[in-house]
Amino acid sequence: MSYEKVSQAHKIIVGTKQTVKALKLDQAKELIIAEDADSRIIQMIIELAKQKDIPFSMVDSMKKLGKACGIEVGAVTVAIIN
Repeated sequence: MSYEKVSQAHKIIVGTKQTVKALKLDQAKELIIAEDADSRIIQMIIELAKQKDIPFSMVDSMKKLGKACGIEVGAVTVAIIN
């Protein structure tokens, strides 16, 4: 379901650095995080999302998440923005 949500979203930000920036600027309304990414990165993103009270969901594959975003490489995080 989350892959579909990403591919249907009108405005997304792909990647860890951009997602963190969107969270800090209160632009993100939801996050999608790949479970097969580095656990330290995942934990940092989850903690920030919880602090900002932003809902997030987990997907199983960075590669599939990247494909849902229309890119050729894997994606650790995707932020659906306002």
